[in-house]
Formats: sequence, structure tokens, C-alpha cells
Amino acid sequence: MYVPKKLRSSAKPVPEPRAILGPTGNRVRVSDRAKPKTEALKKPQRPKITENAVVRNTVSVDTTTCFSDSSSSSSSIGSSVLMVTSRSSAVKRSGLKPAKVAPLAGEVTDFSSENSRPVKRCDWITPHSEPLYTYFHDEEWGVPVQDDTKLFELLVYSQALAELSWPAILNKRDIFRKLLDNFNLTFISQFTEKKLLSLKVNGRLLLSEQKLRAVVENAKQMLKIQLEFSSFSRYVWSFVNHKPVRNGFRFTRQVPVKTPKAELISKDLMQRGFRCVGPTVVYSFMQAAGIVNDHLLTCFRYHECNENDKMDLKPKTEETETLTKALNNTCLSHDGNA
Repeated sequence: MYVPKKLRSSAKPVPEPRAILGPTGNRVRVSDRAKPKTEALKKPQRPKITENAVVRNTVSVDTTTCFSDSSSSSSSIGSSVLMVTSRSSAVKRSGLKPAKVAPLAGEVTDFSSENSRPVKRCDWITPHSEPLYTYFHDEEWGVPVQDDTKLFELLVYSQALAELSWPAILNKRDIFRKLLDNFNLTFISQFTEKKLLSLKVNGRLLLSEQKLRAVVENAKQMLKIQLEFSSFSRYVWSFVNHKPVRNGFRFTRQVPVKTPKAELISKDLMQRGFRCVGPTVVYSFMQAAGIVNDHLLTCFRYHECNENDKMDLKPKTEETETLTKALNNTCLSHDGNA
């Protein structure tokens, strides 16, 4: 039987390239037998460096070799670090602005200023806090207040904390001011029962009847203190010798809800006829009015509020002695009547 012979090709088949996983990632490498000798001996080309390139000629040879596929992983890491350093210095020389760094956990970034940087606030202010609450913390809470109208407003808010939270109070701040005649002591002290029950928002009283009656009564008593001490500010600041108390707490759990000083002020206010001014209410008032600085040490506002303390809060020596004597006489007379 005749069997035809298979045709044989004269050319040898070229082996197919295969993918490998090396230290520099996936590359396609052809067998050394298929590579021309000239290509195998050819050195890897270095990238061209122009005058406008970020990496200058001052970069070391090790930095340039990080572009080579034949470099090891360790040398690549070291060269990359050197490149980053060289690029950062080149960026400074070129005048370009560096990229903004993302804030760490627990930090809130404020990009309102030109030199924006992450700032650390008190722990109860989070990235999810309402903007009004954050603004109140950054601009008002803990700042020393001497204006009687402002002090009375903060006292009313501190009393309202028994029924509302700070964010809820701040959202209704304009309503409080409108219904309470911008916290004018003279006008509020003349509120009648009808006027008192008309202080409503969407058909509901602004605060409970007990709290609203306390607001009216406290306005009357504050006017009496103004006649006796010339201002409510001098009266209340005299309990701390006209200088804010700096506690310097590191953690939220260390911040108290009341202190012996707050209990002393609360007792004297109640003896004068004030209502709803327990030690907890008084201490919240002291914190908001800056009589005590309870910003945490890690909060950027702690040091800024201390800078505000440099202003002259202390009145003249003669006035201080007169206020102290009047306060002591009042306390003695109340104790005697009791």
C-alpha cells in the first residue's frame, strides 16, 4: 500500500511569549533563544529629562533607575521616596500650591480660610453636627460676655436646655428673640399673663408655662441687680474675681454638670427671687457666657478663648471692693431673714 509522506516545513516554529509575574508587575518576556543577541545586550533606555521637567539633573542616578523594569522592588521603593522628595522641593520652587490633605478621624476640615487645615474641636462636635451648632461652638461658646442683654439671653437658653437641645435652641434663636422682644429686660418684666400665653410657635408655647414665668420673673430680678451693682455682669463676674476659670479638661467625661461655684451662684440667685436657676442651669450658663472655659485641651478654641481673656475684665479696685461689700451684706441679710 502506498502512504503519502507528510510535508515538513523547513522553518522552525517560533515559541509563543508567556506572561510572568515579576517584582515590577505583569510583563511579557520572550525566550532568550528567540531574542537577538543585540537586543538582549541592549541597556534599558532612561527617560529624557527636559528643562521643564519636575525632576532636575540634581536627582541621583538611583532615582532615574526606578524607571527601569529590571530594578528590584526594594530599590524601586527607595527611589520612589527620593523622587517624591525631589518633586516636593521642585513644586516649592515652582510656586505651585500643594494638594490638600484629607482630615484624620475625629477632625473637621475648615476650608473657609486661605490657609486651610484640619482643626480639632471638642468631641461633642462631629462632622455630622448641624452648622449652627458648630458655628456656636467656634464663635460664641466659652467667649467671655459682659453685656447684660446677652447674659440674660444665655441664661434663658440655659434654662431651656431642660426641654430642648442646643441645636434645637439655636434653630429657634430668631423666634426666641422675636417673641421676647430681643431680650429687653424692661419689656419682658412687664409681660402680662395674656402676653405670656401668647408666646407660641405653630400653636405650641415656646417653652413650658413654668419656664416662661421664670423668664419674666428673672427679668424683674435682674433689673434689681442692675440698680444694686450697676450691672448684672459685674454681679455675676464677681463670683470668679472677674477672671474666667480655665479647667483644661482632656476628655468629655471630665467635664462636670455642676461645680461648687455654680452651687454658690445658684443659691444666691434663688435667694434674690430668681426661678429655675439650679446648679446645672447655672453651670451651663457659665460655660456659654465664658465665665468658665470648658473647651477641651485638644480643641483649637481652648487657646483662642484664653486669648480673649487678655482684655481687661476686672473693674477698678474701688469698684470691686464696693461690689464685694454689697454682695456680702446682701448674703448676710438673706441668711438673717432665713
